Amino acid sequence: MKEVVPRTVLIQLTLVLLDICPEFDRQVISYDCPTPDLPKSMSSPYSSIVGSDSIQTTYYSSSYLSPSTDLQPLPPLQAPSPLIPFRYNSLPKLSGLCMFNFSSAESILRVTATDCWSSLAPYLANVICCPQYEASLVILLGQSSNHTGQLALNSTHASDCISDFEKILESQGANNNLHNICSVAQSNLTGGSCPVVDTNKVDSILSSSRILDTCYKINMPNECCTRICQNAISAAAEKLALRNYSMKSFELPDNSAIMRDCTSIVLRWIASKLDPSSANRLLRGLTSCNLNEACPLVFPDIDESLKECEDQLNNQTSCCDAMESYMSHLQEQSFITNLQALNCAGLLGLKLQSANISQNVYNQCHINLQDFSPQESGCLLPSLPSDVTFDESSGIGFICDLNDNLTASWPSGPFVSASSCNKSGLTSILPEIPTVTSAQIGKILAHIFNLVDKAS
Repeated sequence: MKEVVPRTVLIQLTLVLLDICPEFDRQVISYDCPTPDLPKSMSSPYSSIVGSDSIQTTYYSSSYLSPSTDLQPLPPLQAPSPLIPFRYNSLPKLSGLCMFNFSSAESILRVTATDCWSSLAPYLANVICCPQYEASLVILLGQSSNHTGQLALNSTHASDCISDFEKILESQGANNNLHNICSVAQSNLTGGSCPVVDTNKVDSILSSSRILDTCYKINMPNECCTRICQNAISAAAEKLALRNYSMKSFELPDNSAIMRDCTSIVLRWIASKLDPSSANRLLRGLTSCNLNEACPLVFPDIDESLKECEDQLNNQTSCCDAMESYMSHLQEQSFITNLQALNCAGLLGLKLQSANISQNVYNQCHINLQDFSPQESGCLLPSLPSDVTFDESSGIGFICDLNDNLTASWPSGPFVSASSCNKSGLTSILPEIPTVTSAQIGKILAHIFNLVDKAS
C-alpha cells in the first residue's frame, strides 16, 4: 500500500537537466549543484526521487543560475535551460503565406507552448497538449475567417499555416514534432466534405445567438451529461451537411465524414464569434467529455507475459512480479485522468479475464488506479481541463490529485465507461479539479522527477 497523503495536493513537477553539472567541470561546481546521484539511463520516462519514509521536497530550477550578492563559484557557460521563461528568443522565420493573425491569440499560443513543452509533450499529449494544440488551430482559423470570409483553407495554405504555427510554438519552448504527436494534417484545416464553408452562408443558415447562448456558459462536467451545447453543435452541423440535400428530414449518423467535417466548421464559426480565451475554454471543455469516456493506453499482449497468473494460481509472488512488469509498460505511455484510469482498469480487467485469468489480481497484487500513471508517486490528472504551468522559481508543473489512489476495480460484468455521468457515486472521491486553499499553499508537496528525454 502506498502512503496516505492529504486529499488535495498540487504536484509541482520540476524538471532537472541531466547535464546541469558537466563532468569536465564537476569539481568546480559540485557543491553548487546539490543534485542527487541519479542514473544516466532509466527504463521509464520519470524516476521519482522519493525517500522510503517521507517525500523529498527539494526544488531545482533555472533560478539557481541567477546573479547573487554572495560570492559563489561561477558555473561554466552552457546552453540556456529549457526552464527559462517562455519568451521569443528570436523571431521565427515564417512563410508569409498564412493569413492567421497570430498576435491576436498571443495568450493562447503561450498556453499552448507551455502545455506542449518540449520533452513533456509526448507524455501529456492525450489530456493536455493535443487538446490545447487543436483548440488553438480552431481559434486561429475561426478568428481569421472574420477577415477572409472562409472557415476553411485549401491544402497548400493549411500546410503553410501549420508550419508557421509550430514554428511560433517551438520558439516558445514547445516540442518540434507536434503535428506528428497530435496526428494533425493539412486536412484538419480544410473544409473536407462539408458543403458550406463561407461565413456569410453559415451565418444565414445558423442562429448564432441561440447557439452562443447555449454554449457560452456551459457548466462542466454537467455538459458531459446533459450534452446541451454538444447537441446544439450537432444540430447545426447537420443543417450544414444537409444543405445540398432536398430531403430535409434525412438524418446523418454523427460519425459520418460529412458530419465530422461540418462539426469542425461549426466549431470554427463559434470560435469566430467569441474572444480567444472564451473559445479556448469552450473547446477544451467539450474535448474533455470525449476524453474521459475512453482509455488512451495501449495494452501489450498478455498471453505470454502473464501466464503465471492463469487459473489454478500456484505462485502469487510470480504472478504479481509479472503484473508489475506488465504495468511498467503502461506507465511508460502517458499521463491520464482519474476517469480514464477507471476505464483503463476496467478494460485491462476484461482482457485479463479473456486470457483465462479469472482471479482478482488487482486485489492480490495491490494494483491501484495510480499504477496506470507514469510516475511512481502516481499522478492522475483532473478530469476537467487543466494546463501546464510555468513559474520562474519552481519550473514546470501541473496539477495532480494524489488522493485518487483507489484500488483498481475488477470487472464483474459488461464494461461500462466511467464517464462524468456514471461515476457510480465516485464524485466525492474523484474530484475533477483538486483545489488548493490559501491556507494550504505553504504546505504544497513537491516531487522531483528526472526527465529522460528519449528523443535525445
